[in-house]
Amino acid sequence: MEKISAVIITCNEEKNITRCIQSLLPVVDEIIVSDSYSTDKTCEIAQKLGAKVYTNQFIGYGATKNNAHQYTAFNWILSIDADEELDKELQQSIQHVKLLLNNNSAYRVKRLNNYCGKWIKHGGWNPDKKIRLFNKTTVKWNLAEVHETLELPETTQIVELKGKLLHYSYRTIQEHKNKMERYSTRGAEELAKKRKKHSLLKQYASPLVRFIRDYIIRLGFLDGYYGYIIAKYTAIEVSMKYRKLKSLIKQ
Repeated sequence: MEKISAVIITCNEEKNITRCIQSLLPVVDEIIVSDSYSTDKTCEIAQKLGAKVYTNQFIGYGATKNNAHQYTAFNWILSIDADEELDKELQQSIQHVKLLLNNNSAYRVKRLNNYCGKWIKHGGWNPDKKIRLFNKTTVKWNLAEVHETLELPETTQIVELKGKLLHYSYRTIQEHKNKMERYSTRGAEELAKKRKKHSLLKQYASPLVRFIRDYIIRLGFLDGYYGYIIAKYTAIEVSMKYRKLKSLIKQ
C-alpha cells in the first residue's frame, strides 16, 4: 500500500483549517501545511491536529504548492485547500485507491461548492472536477499566479474518484468581491508578463459571453439569487482583469 502526503497552503485560515485536517486524518499518512505568515491561529490549530507546519513566503499559487512538496516524506500528494474537506464517500474512495495507486495515473475528484451557505449545483461552478491526487515525481503545478493547474505527462491516465470534495468558497458576497479584486490584479499581471495585448472585445464581450454561458446555458439561474451573483461576479472579474491589463501596459 502506498502512503500519501496531504499538502495545504494557508494564510489566515483558522476558520477552515480544523474541518479540512479532520477530514484528512482517516486517509493520509502525513499532513504538510505551508503557511504564508498567518497572523491568526492557523499554525497553532494545525500543529495541535498533528500537521507539520512550515513557514514560507507566498510566491504564487502554483509555485507555493510546488515548493511545499519538498517537505513531504512520500511521493503521492493529496493537494487540498484549507477551505475544502473530503466527504465520507471520497475518504473511502481514497482509502481504497491507496492499494491500487499507479505512477502513470492521476486521480480526479468532483468538487461541490458552497456559496454563502448554499450548495451550488449548476452554472459555471458545476461540474467542477479537479485533479488532486498525483505522484510528485512526474506531476507539478504550473506557475500561474491564479487558477493554477497541474502539468501532466501526455501518457497520464485520469482516474475518477467517487465522492465529493466539499468547498466552502465564500461566507459572504463581500468576501467574493475582495477575492475578485485580488484575482483580477494577479490575472492582469500574468497577462502582462506574457506580453498579452489589451482588447476591448475581451474586456466587454468576453464577460457578456461568460455570463450568458454560466447563467443561462449552464442553468445557473436554477441556483436562484446566488446563481445570479456568481455568474455576475465571474463576468465582472474577466472585465476587471483586462481593464487592469490596459493600465499595466500604459505604465
